[in-house]
Amino acid sequence: MKKLVNTILRIITMDVILVSVLFVAAFFLFGYVAHEIVGEDDNAFDEKIFSFFNLHSPPLFISIMHVLTFFGTMTFILPAYILLIGFLLFKHRRTEAVNIAIIAITSTALMFGLKEFYKRQRPELPLFKAANNFSFPSGHALCSFILCSVFIYIIWRSQISKKWKWIFAVLLVLFSIAIGISRIVLRYHYASDVLAGLYLGFVWASMALWLERKLIPRKLERQLDV
Repeated sequence: MKKLVNTILRIITMDVILVSVLFVAAFFLFGYVAHEIVGEDDNAFDEKIFSFFNLHSPPLFISIMHVLTFFGTMTFILPAYILLIGFLLFKHRRTEAVNIAIIAITSTALMFGLKEFYKRQRPELPLFKAANNFSFPSGHALCSFILCSVFIYIIWRSQISKKWKWIFAVLLVLFSIAIGISRIVLRYHYASDVLAGLYLGFVWASMALWLERKLIPRKLERQLDV
């Protein structure tokens, strides 16, 4: 019994507890947004956010947001995944390369599947060229958050100091959030679309990366990567 308790305590670290709490919170928050805002067609929250950005978005800020939003497009994300997977294959890290390819494919399929399921129309009067597909959840927010999470995972497994790991992790998370905000500022998405994309991105990334760590023992991974 004592041995079992010690094993559990080694597994249940503060990091595990924190990620677990955030996972559950993000899962329920996505469900809340999907049901209470999208399902009930309640746009009061979204209109307040639009009003805020209408009052606090000078031309320079809009230009910056227009640049940032590019990093959430498939034009950027797909080549980024290809380069990352190619780099891992070059480094003989085949297991990670395959797992990241699976994450990229499944998250993209999830995003398009949910858009078709909810069929939420996009906001009116976008500041630039109108988008043609559905609005919920934000694909930019979802896919950019998952891509940044993958980069954080790769960085966390590197040999750089923990201080720099935290710095890069925080910057990547903020970057993905900024991409999501750009979609609201440019009126391509409602704020609830972006929040749902970020929540779901955290759920999907943390679940996929946790499974990658648990289902493939390090010894087996080393054998596959030879």
